Amino acid sequence: MKLDPRRTTWVYEIVWWSSNLIFRIFFRCRYFHTERVPATGPVILASNHASYMDPPLVGSGIRRPVNYLARDTLFRYQLFNFFMKRLHCVPVDREGAGAAGLKGIFDRLSVGGVILLFPEGTRTADGKLLPARAGVGLTVIKSDAPVIPIRIFGTFEAYNRHSWLPRPHRIAIKYGKPLDISDLREEVKTCSKPRVKQIYQEVANRLMREIAAMKPEHDAP
Repeated sequence: MKLDPRRTTWVYEIVWWSSNLIFRIFFRCRYFHTERVPATGPVILASNHASYMDPPLVGSGIRRPVNYLARDTLFRYQLFNFFMKRLHCVPVDREGAGAAGLKGIFDRLSVGGVILLFPEGTRTADGKLLPARAGVGLTVIKSDAPVIPIRIFGTFEAYNRHSWLPRPHRIAIKYGKPLDISDLREEVKTCSKPRVKQIYQEVANRLMREIAAMKPEHDAP
C-alpha cells in the first residue's frame, strides 16, 4: 500500500499527539513562528541536530505531516517497517546520500510533501553546531521547494548522545524565514560541473549560517 506523504495516518496522529504532550509538559516546550512553514506545497525543513528528540520535536510544532529520514536497515524488520512507513519515514543509507534515498526524498517533494533534513548530518557531540555537509545543498538545489531554517534550543541539555535518559530541561524551537537561494539555483543551470559541487556546499553553508544566526526568544532557554 502506497501512502500519501501529504496526509496523516493513525500511527502519525498517535505519535504527534503523544509527542506534543510530552514536549509541552515534561520539557515545557515553546514553539515560535510556526506560521512561517507554508500550509501547502513542497517544503524542506532544515534544522540543527543535537538529540534523538529533534525529529519528532520539529514535526510536533506543525500540523502538516513531516517526512523524516531513517536508516534503511530499520526497514528490514516487519514491525519496524510497518510503523516507519506510517510515520512517513524515508529509508536512506548511513550517509544519507544514496540514490534510493534521494529518489525517496524527491518523490515526497514532487507531490507536495514536507521533508526534514539535518545539514550537519549527525548529532553534535558537545552542543556546538557542526559544519554543514554538501548533501543538503544537492537536495535543495535539485528541488524548487522553499527551505525553512530551524533552530532547536535545549535538546542537547535534555537528551544528548551521551545521555542514558532524558532530563527535564526546557526546550524551544524556532522556525525561520524561507531561505533565499534563487541566485544559486539560477547559476547552477549553466555553470560547470566543478562549480555545481561548490554550489552544493555554498547552499549548505548558507543554511548553517542562517541557523547559527537565529537567537532564542526572550522566554526560550
